[in-house]
Amino acid sequence: MKLPFNESKISDKDKENPAVIFLLEIISQQAELIEQLKDEINRVKKHPRKPNIKPSRLLKKEKKDKSKKKKGKRPGSKKRKKTAELEIHKDEPLEPNHIPDGSRFVGYKDFVVQGIKIEPYNIRYRRKVYEIPGGGLVIADLPGFINGKHFSPELISFILYQHYHCHVTQPLLLEQLWEIGTDISSGQLSNILVENKERFHQEKDEILAAGLEVSAYVNVDDTGARHMGKNGYCTHIGNEMFSWFESTQSKSRINFLKLMSPGYTDYVINPDAICYMMENGLPRYVQKTVLDHLASTFSNDEQWISFLANNGIVKERHIRIVTEGALIGGIIEHGIHKDLVIVSDDAGQFNILIHALCWVHAERTIQKVIPFTDQAKTDLDSIQDRIWSLYKGLKQYKENPNSKDKRCLEAMFDEIFTTKTASALLNNALKRIYQNKTELLLVLRRPEIPLHNNGAENAIREYVKRRKISGSTRSESGRRARDTFTSLKKTCRKLGVSFWQYLNDRTKEAGEIPQLPDLIRAQALHPT
Repeated sequence: MKLPFNESKISDKDKENPAVIFLLEIISQQAELIEQLKDEINRVKKHPRKPNIKPSRLLKKEKKDKSKKKKGKRPGSKKRKKTAELEIHKDEPLEPNHIPDGSRFVGYKDFVVQGIKIEPYNIRYRRKVYEIPGGGLVIADLPGFINGKHFSPELISFILYQHYHCHVTQPLLLEQLWEIGTDISSGQLSNILVENKERFHQEKDEILAAGLEVSAYVNVDDTGARHMGKNGYCTHIGNEMFSWFESTQSKSRINFLKLMSPGYTDYVINPDAICYMMENGLPRYVQKTVLDHLASTFSNDEQWISFLANNGIVKERHIRIVTEGALIGGIIEHGIHKDLVIVSDDAGQFNILIHALCWVHAERTIQKVIPFTDQAKTDLDSIQDRIWSLYKGLKQYKENPNSKDKRCLEAMFDEIFTTKTASALLNNALKRIYQNKTELLLVLRRPEIPLHNNGAENAIREYVKRRKISGSTRSESGRRARDTFTSLKKTCRKLGVSFWQYLNDRTKEAGEIPQLPDLIRAQALHPT
């Protein structure tokens, strides 16, 4: 529920007043409580709930147009030899029931049946022991990939694949292994899933560093992710080359900036940090204090908190702006380009660097409008059709950018979203979208960025499914393992690497599949 007034109209001086800050906090809490009570009353009285917003008409019309263009055979009708490249594990010759006299053998007519064998395969390593002349024993070493474990790499890969890829819960997975014939306890299963995964964690962190290093844009989103019975959040950062997930207890901008700096926690006061503070309305006397420490670096949270306290920066709003600015200075100092585009659904915490908005989410504002008259319905349909035409024009512009189309599309945007209709609700929706013109039309300056945030929406759905199946994680190692293997799985899929083969390669320490960060850099240099 939004506040009944525009908070941005309150002056910075008033916002520093403790009484105003206190009242704003109370209003925000009461608004949220009212919304919750309304939902509960509707549930008890069996009244209609909040409207279920249908999928965007933009993408729906796009699919219809594509289907009209296709001619000829339906998809999937083209036949292929499905067994031509299959590995044959066993040949089983068959004789006819009756062979007439004088018949001559001329060859085989093959019929391939695909199958799978799921059964225990236990190996006993009989380590030879020799007694040396001077006393003592010499014992044969185990293969290096065993690492003292009593479970083979193939079994460990199967367990990881079932849990993190197929969403099989631990109790069901344990029961499955028992029924197959594997002697394993619940504690051993848990250890295989979450413990001693440092190599995987390191590769996951390097995925983000490599992705940010070579990307012109990233799609971001977050969703709820409970941990130890408490509400938390999972943030996704990625694009067509990688996906990276991290669960935290906060979804603030400070939290997001810390996620954007994997492997380091530097706070840097540089010109980029100062520019951010000025743009976000930091009072001049605080700016002067910060400027006195230009080019300073603070390597951890303790040093930064000490700096704030020693320089009298104690007001909550000032601390937030200065901290956000110093974190932005830190990520730019560590190589993230200041021209990196962040594509989001308009959640405030993602509005850093260069921000672009998702057209699908913007159009939902129009979809929520309910027309009450025939003229209002006519106006609504007309606006939606014109928005579709604009969206289609933006797609075509991405394929062939030019100054003429750019001017036409900007004029079309202005014409659509400054239109006065018979519906006050629609007029307000158009006005809200028009205020985001720069972020919605960023594609005219940066044609390489997507028009929507569907990549992040689809990726974060993994956590929605897992939340419904398993509830919440119960330990820090479990939460970290969930984030790590989800990141690795999604990145493998985007790079065209089989996650099953990846797990087998890593558990056997074969080294045949390159590190995923190296594959990301290679794909950026030679896109397919």
